[in-house]
Amino acid sequence: MKNALSFLIYILMICSVWSQDKAVLNVAVDSTQIKIGAQLNYTLQVKADSTAQVFFPENPIFAPFELLEESPIDTLRTQSHFLYTKKYALIHFDSGNYFIPQQQVKVDGFSKIANLIPIRVNPVVVDTTKQKLFDIKPLSQVDKNYDALISRVLWGLVIALLVIGISYTYLFQKRRKELRERELPPFDRALEELKALESVQPSEQDEYKLYYSRLTDVVRRYLEEEAKIDALESTSEELLIKLELRKDAGTLDLDRATLKSLREVLKTADLVKFAKSMPEYRIANEDRRTVAHVVLETKEALPEPTEEELKEKEAYKEYLAKKRRKEQWIWGLSGTGLLAVMALVISMLVYGFYPVRDTLLRYPTKALYSGQWVTSQYGTPPLKIETPEVLERIPTEQSLIQQFSLGSLESPFYIDLKFDFPKLDPKQAESNKDPQQAKAEKAQALVSSIISNFESSGAVNILMKNDELTLPSGTPVVKIYGTLDYPKKGKNERVRCNFNALLFTFEEGTIILTMMYEKEDRYASEIEQRIMNSLELIKEL
Repeated sequence: MKNALSFLIYILMICSVWSQDKAVLNVAVDSTQIKIGAQLNYTLQVKADSTAQVFFPENPIFAPFELLEESPIDTLRTQSHFLYTKKYALIHFDSGNYFIPQQQVKVDGFSKIANLIPIRVNPVVVDTTKQKLFDIKPLSQVDKNYDALISRVLWGLVIALLVIGISYTYLFQKRRKELRERELPPFDRALEELKALESVQPSEQDEYKLYYSRLTDVVRRYLEEEAKIDALESTSEELLIKLELRKDAGTLDLDRATLKSLREVLKTADLVKFAKSMPEYRIANEDRRTVAHVVLETKEALPEPTEEELKEKEAYKEYLAKKRRKEQWIWGLSGTGLLAVMALVISMLVYGFYPVRDTLLRYPTKALYSGQWVTSQYGTPPLKIETPEVLERIPTEQSLIQQFSLGSLESPFYIDLKFDFPKLDPKQAESNKDPQQAKAEKAQALVSSIISNFESSGAVNILMKNDELTLPSGTPVVKIYGTLDYPKKGKNERVRCNFNALLFTFEEGTIILTMMYEKEDRYASEIEQRIMNSLELIKEL
């Protein structure tokens, strides 16, 4: 029995090894030569029977190549076996000869190792006769743009101010009407309200209810203010009882017919307000005339006011007048402020946030740019230039040097114009020195003098470039420009500034125009460009 079992195990092991030997691993690439940055397709394919268990590498390593992507396993069934295929996309960014590392695939627990594949990565050949080469562009600093955000905020303010303005106008007119009504005597106010009811023609129950509410409020308020009867908080029956008591006491001599008419009006009003009754318009109109008669008769029935009462009324009127004037001032100032803010926001939307803000705050370079510019001629040969202000002559120790300036290095915008025409030594003039070499040495000396002037003033980190350009007037100049850090007064750290020096060189001497301003200034570059566009060398007088 043991011999049979051992024989069976032996047979199974032989079959397993035979099956494993029968599995075949193939490896392929679409090309052995590629260009830098081109995609390379790498394929692993296993040929095995249907019972085989195939495992491809989970984390394949293809160094020095980079793995772009891998496809899922593709299984293809044939008549006698299965094909298991897995593809990888590779890439490499350096030219040279390389090998794709061997990959391990397991079939039924046994490893199959793929062959090494040599790959040639070729560089991209550039034909410089057809394709121009350019220098690498320097880094450009991009300023943050808040224009879109500011525009949204300003439009939101416009909408909010419009809503506030409409509400303000409505409340102002309402309050104005209330104060005007409070200043009128009770009798005049009652007649004015009754006159306003003449144009009301109710046709529905709700309109009649509102009509009678206003009508009864007129008589109740008048009786409370003039006759000193608690009428607004009383019911119709309580009000009539109080009037009867005042008549019996002799303090309010109203006619019985008048009281009877008022009772009918109050009864009709209660039916309209609480029983939803709807009388004819003729009756409503008659009730209005009845209330007017009650007001007139009450006015006549009231005793003459005493001197103290008259003084109290005058004092109250004066108090109301002062209060009205005070509120008018408050409302007027509020309205003026609202209009000012609205005008400010609209002007910012039209002209821009920063120009309006800087104009109101008198930003130094904004004031210079928007001010009255002056066109003048300086030095010999004359140089015509347009500047925000007239350049001031600076006295120098050397009589042959003329210097003009605007401000100082501490100013928001500094201009320095120097004319240097020294006397020529006859021996030096007759020397055989090369003119081009002499001109180069002269330019270098000027550049060194400009740097020395900045350094002597405390500037550091001076970065400089030079260029040749032609002004709009047609005059060729040498432009020396760059940045530096200058220690301005009142600031803890040095300020990064731009400078620009224009050199007019002649055999007899030179003209140097130097400008300096803070790098973050929004208007200084516009001032600089306007000055440069105005430069003109007067050659003939």
